[in-house]
Amino acid sequence: MNPSTAMATVLVDELVRLGITDVVLAPGSRSAPLAYAVARADAAKKLRLHVRIDERSAGFLALGLAKISRNPVPVITTSGTAVANLHPAVLEAHHAQVPMIVMSADRPAELRDTGANQTTDQVKIFGQATRWFHEFATPAEREGQNTVWRSVIGRAVAHAVGVPTGDAGPVHLNLPFREPLTPETSDDGTWPESLEGRDRGRPWLQLRAPASRVAVADGPGIAPVPRTLVLMGDLPDPRMSAEIAELADAAGWPVIAEPFGDYHRGRAMPHGSLILACHDWLGEHLPERVLVAGRMTLSRDVALLLRNPEVTVEIVTGSNAWADPSHVVQRVHEWATIARSHELVSACADRRWASAWRMAGHRLTQVVGPLVAESWPSGMSATSTVVQHLPADSALLVGSSNTARDLDLGRNPQQIARKVSAVGNRGLSGIDGLVSTAMGIALAHGRPSFALMGDLTFLHDSNGLLLGPGEPRPDLTIVVINDNGGGIFGTLEQGRPEFAEHFERVFGTPTGADLELVCQAHGVEYTRATSREHLIDLVSNPRPDVQVVEVTVDRSGERLGRRNLVSAAIEAVAGAEEMPTRFERR
Repeated sequence: MNPSTAMATVLVDELVRLGITDVVLAPGSRSAPLAYAVARADAAKKLRLHVRIDERSAGFLALGLAKISRNPVPVITTSGTAVANLHPAVLEAHHAQVPMIVMSADRPAELRDTGANQTTDQVKIFGQATRWFHEFATPAEREGQNTVWRSVIGRAVAHAVGVPTGDAGPVHLNLPFREPLTPETSDDGTWPESLEGRDRGRPWLQLRAPASRVAVADGPGIAPVPRTLVLMGDLPDPRMSAEIAELADAAGWPVIAEPFGDYHRGRAMPHGSLILACHDWLGEHLPERVLVAGRMTLSRDVALLLRNPEVTVEIVTGSNAWADPSHVVQRVHEWATIARSHELVSACADRRWASAWRMAGHRLTQVVGPLVAESWPSGMSATSTVVQHLPADSALLVGSSNTARDLDLGRNPQQIARKVSAVGNRGLSGIDGLVSTAMGIALAHGRPSFALMGDLTFLHDSNGLLLGPGEPRPDLTIVVINDNGGGIFGTLEQGRPEFAEHFERVFGTPTGADLELVCQAHGVEYTRATSREHLIDLVSNPRPDVQVVEVTVDRSGERLGRRNLVSAAIEAVAGAEEMPTRFERR
């Protein structure tokens, strides 16, 4: 057995022992030893292998697989630009706390800085975006390596899942291989030492569940502040949203939730953060405390509320990382605090104040809901229609840019009868890699899954549709809201009339792309939804395999439509029953 084959075989065996179930591979010569090892493991049903020809797509596929499962997913590449193409996915995994393991093949030391082909400096190429970096010594035919190889893999998995800090994220292993890179055909299997792992299939390292080490304020739990508003943003694990929602239910506190996590959210206000745009009403019904779980990334009105000096801001976090871009957080609670706070906060809410919030939400449903439904075809109407008619136990990837904001404003969580787990790439909120991420989520979920995204997002990662004939295929429906360009810029400062001269070319960026032809080129089923009822049927009865559903909308009215929606919301809550105003400081 040659050294490269020996190391690759041991590393993959140890990954299997540590419970790794999925591996993503992009083809290459220098990474051939790992490719052979994972192919053999796949053939033996020890793990599931996913091959992608595009490294960027491979990285985001691994991200999607790990995002739902929370189990680290290794992604294997050859050397050179192949590694650099993983950087966007690594950055997203870093900021979103997604466990993944980059295993990059490299040249041995004697070939570096010599002008050798496909060779660059891969040492810590991802900078501070990884939880841990390790470069293996180039394998050689000698004793004493099996222990090192297996121990390093155990440590890599530990860092990826956040043991012991709770701060999950990407890990980078750099593996220099010397030729020969292929197994010898006459290999007799001899090696200077045993390459076996521990007996009974045990891993080299016994890893325990991560425990938060975050420095938290003293106290038995979350204090029972009667006028508390709960904000729920993007969380590392979508299942975490249910825990904070249950605490809010126990206390009777109103909840504003971004469209990520578990959609069974009890008291979540209809139409997301739209009520926070009703500044006069909010000023008269201001919370004394805002309790934040996850990263809030969609609304400027949320940021405005958190900066209000009359509001105390507290957060709940499961790791030593939390979001505080305005530097306003005054108290930090570890995630375990939630479980021991239920009895403490039980029915503590100011009933009249909380009733005013519920009444405002009811009025929003009566006035804003019909406006959203009647706006078909629009981004808000299409996105809310999709989430209200998803099959039970679906997984949903929510795209970035306008898509997430349209869904945040247009949906009513209280009208979603079925359980849906929704995620988004909100670590950096980019539009890159969303098709591949959706593929990974669907493959990990193992049941009908869905994705919502805009046309630029879809085109940006259309390579994610490429699936070889032997690859595992997910049941995934991708709904593309096609407004022919960057519709979100029309709702921002750049969309103001005085800046219209250059808007279309440098911000609107219309492509005129034919999405049906794009799908045909990739061998993917395509349907254009011709009506809201047609979209409901396509979503309620999804075809197996991968399909793309296009909804065409006109973005020219997006800016005015949102302005009218805010005006309607302001008028709606102003008509709600007058309730007691802001709290009095003691």
